[in-house]
Amino acid sequence: MSRLLKKRHFVALFFALMLASAQPPASAAPDARLTAASKEQLARQTAASKEQIRRWNREGFEAYEADRMAVALRAYGRAARAGDASAQYNLAVIRLRDESRWPSERQAVAWLRLSAGQGFAEAQFMLASLHETGRHVARSLTETLKWNRLAAEQGHVDAALALGTQFYLGRGTLQDYAEAARWYEAAALGGDVAAQYMLGSMYATGLGVTTDLNKALSWYAAAARQGDVAALGQAKALAERLSREPRS
Repeated sequence: MSRLLKKRHFVALFFALMLASAQPPASAAPDARLTAASKEQLARQTAASKEQIRRWNREGFEAYEADRMAVALRAYGRAARAGDASAQYNLAVIRLRDESRWPSERQAVAWLRLSAGQGFAEAQFMLASLHETGRHVARSLTETLKWNRLAAEQGHVDAALALGTQFYLGRGTLQDYAEAARWYEAAALGGDVAAQYMLGSMYATGLGVTTDLNKALSWYAAAARQGDVAALGQAKALAERLSREPRS
């Protein structure tokens, strides 16, 4: 069974209730007191609703971990219908990873889009990946770019790497090495070894950035520390080259 649902995105809750209240006349003290009481009651109701959503998500997670899929889907379904983005994403993942035949594929994609539209980064990245392959949705590299960017702007490391590669190769957008370097750096700072290697290469050759052999060495070394053998070789060669160059 997929372990994706154990990631930190369970913690995030994006549900909000829209509250509206009429403005009382400025001179009506009793109405003002009533409004204050109403606001207090509405605040309690909002808190209760958020707590209920937390309970549904917790129930869904615990049931999923125990392989009680029907219970998990029921709990996530309640939270999803209440507007919770993480539950909407989880419903979609369970179905699109073929761990259940419910909801339908069409419903799962709809839940995924709702979650992504609410700003849930994991859903945005998954939607970008689906558009890249054309699985479950129409293939569209421009949609891939759109959703990768939205997720990357929230600090999603995998999305930043994917976005950097789209700009590097000119997939779904014009080729732009400077933008590629920008997003590779975001992913590299997030610890992605492939982005660290690419950034090292770009600084070594001046592709999209100003040539800087010291920065190149730093990024190659960062990738090497994570076990990248090619990066280790590049780091050693670059360190030797720098040692031979006269210091200014």
